[in-house]
Amino acid sequence: MRSFNMTKNFNDCVILFGGSSEERLVSVASAQNISVVIPEAPLWFWTKDGKIHEVTSAELGAHAEAFTKEFSPKSPVKASTLEEALKVNTGKTIIIALHGTEGEDGTLQRMLERMKITFTGTGAAASEKAFNKAMTKAIARDNNLSVAPELVVENVEPANVKKLEHFLEQNKKIVLKPLANGSSVGLHIIASKADLEKALPAIKASGYLPYVSEPFITGREITVGVREDKDHKLSPLPCSEVRVIQGRQFDYQGKYLGSGVEELTPAPLTKEESDACQKLALAIHKAIGCKGYSRTDMILTEKGPVMLEINTLPGLSKASFIPQQLKVAGMTLRDFFLEQINL
Repeated sequence: MRSFNMTKNFNDCVILFGGSSEERLVSVASAQNISVVIPEAPLWFWTKDGKIHEVTSAELGAHAEAFTKEFSPKSPVKASTLEEALKVNTGKTIIIALHGTEGEDGTLQRMLERMKITFTGTGAAASEKAFNKAMTKAIARDNNLSVAPELVVENVEPANVKKLEHFLEQNKKIVLKPLANGSSVGLHIIASKADLEKALPAIKASGYLPYVSEPFITGREITVGVREDKDHKLSPLPCSEVRVIQGRQFDYQGKYLGSGVEELTPAPLTKEESDACQKLALAIHKAIGCKGYSRTDMILTEKGPVMLEINTLPGLSKASFIPQQLKVAGMTLRDFFLEQINL
């Protein structure tokens, strides 16, 4: 799946975006940015109900406020299912611009592997591991990497609420987030029993259960990309730092709408701090078995970096960290993807 006898170009590719996950708006924004640098690649929009529309870059580019408004294609339906579209477009490499469930959790990758269709990013088995935060942390621990303790709850029935209350008492301040989701969707920071009681109805209604809880770690928020080059050598990208205005949190609004946050790339770190963060990102990328690229989020404490999670299909919009880090590293997004489709 990852080696070719001849060099591929972007005419051999399709950019797939959309999907049914809560991160589909981020996917649209990623596809907008990718299509600007790869205008020759066709664009397939995967609707919430599973249909495929082939859209033009002009139509996609004209869609404003991608992070807050749904994209509605004007073009006719190309295929009633993704599998149907793939069967009549054999030989294409899929540039995956999807995020969240279906696109990032191994579901799509399993289909593509079964159909022997090449694609960008990590394979099915490793994608599934990385998407499950508890599984990722277990792998990190097995590899002696620094991670915070966690509590996983399948539901918010009274017995599990008691467990969460005890976990809060132990740690004073905790973070609650979906076990399998990204883009800071469904994130809650809990500093009191009242905070927990307020969050429980939203968690129950969200549809994101099970949830994982971790102690709130004091430190600097750092995120680091990892890139695999044409020779299959792994290299860390420059570190980025997220600085959140007091009283805010790095939620969806902060991450994509710039509300109450400042992003610094490269992060103002010492060489020792930067090396430690990059080493952690490389280590978890290898331990999970990722391919192509990834991005790892961590907290840099006085004792060193503590891993939070790894993203196998991180955002690629203009507002995203990977494009920021590639720019600092002196690589264009187009060259990055030319490399990725030829791994």
